[in-house]
Amino acid sequence: MICLGIETTAHTASLSIVDDKGRIIFENRDMYTREDGGIIPSDAALHHKKIFPLLLEKLNKEFDLKNVGVIALSSGPGLAPCLLEGMRFAKEIASKLNAPLIPVNHLVAHLEIGKLFSKAKDPVFILATGANTQIIAFESGNYRIFGETLDTGIGNALDKFGRIIGLGFPAGSKIEELAKKGKYIDLGYVVKGMDLSFSGILTKAIDLSKKGCSKEDLCYSLQETYFSMLTEVTERAMAHVNKKEALLIGGVAANKRLIEMLNIMCRERKAKLYFVPVKYSGDQAAMIAYAGILQYKSNKKYYDNLKLQDIDINPNWRVEQVNITRV
Repeated sequence: MICLGIETTAHTASLSIVDDKGRIIFENRDMYTREDGGIIPSDAALHHKKIFPLLLEKLNKEFDLKNVGVIALSSGPGLAPCLLEGMRFAKEIASKLNAPLIPVNHLVAHLEIGKLFSKAKDPVFILATGANTQIIAFESGNYRIFGETLDTGIGNALDKFGRIIGLGFPAGSKIEELAKKGKYIDLGYVVKGMDLSFSGILTKAIDLSKKGCSKEDLCYSLQETYFSMLTEVTERAMAHVNKKEALLIGGVAANKRLIEMLNIMCRERKAKLYFVPVKYSGDQAAMIAYAGILQYKSNKKYYDNLKLQDIDINPNWRVEQVNITRV
């Protein structure tokens, strides 16, 4: 089985071809960026509208779409204008190819491709993306959230600070570089039960930057504080569900300092830390295609009869709302 995946939840427009063995035959993407601010959803949607035909043109040069058996679309969670543009494009292709269209939860796709690449069997997932920060594990037949951000996602918090101090968007890698030259400043520490709060710490860092604190010190302190919080909650989740594997996924998974902290914690617990290759840790369509294949295999009859007009976006689609059927 061959699946065409379409990713369109936020800043990235991406197309990918994946087979049912998890082999990525084709993958291409283009990211909406800004020098002086964060994502403007309507502008990101216009970017996707412009770029999808170009990505499709390149795909057609390398792969015959007649070999596609199913199409998978990231239907949520995400920015509504971006999701709508992706859905329009996906339905157009599905109609032309007369192929089933599979609505995929973007976050579940991160989890599934993480397992594919890492070979982790039953991990606690550390999902660290722009909009989402969640600690997740598979328990009692579904993915369950054991801790999450109460406000902004860790990636968005770092990006917002980066914009404030003039690093542009996205800012994660630039913050990581500046942090290597900084020293620690107390910004507070907010873990509430198993949940995390990043916004107050961000506000304090922004205030200190306006008072003349160095970018290097603030970048270092933000990283150390945020990543320590995330590591603490991950460790407690692993103890609670008695798992010996942790899997770091999402765009923030590219940060080497976060990996270092989690590695130390896992070694102390005699556990194993896995992470996804940087190329596939952020948003891309390969994960959507692979998750789509898993969904289709689990309920082929349903998806073969699912009509295009009945498929819609779900900007607030939570991971625990997805019914997981193993095949």
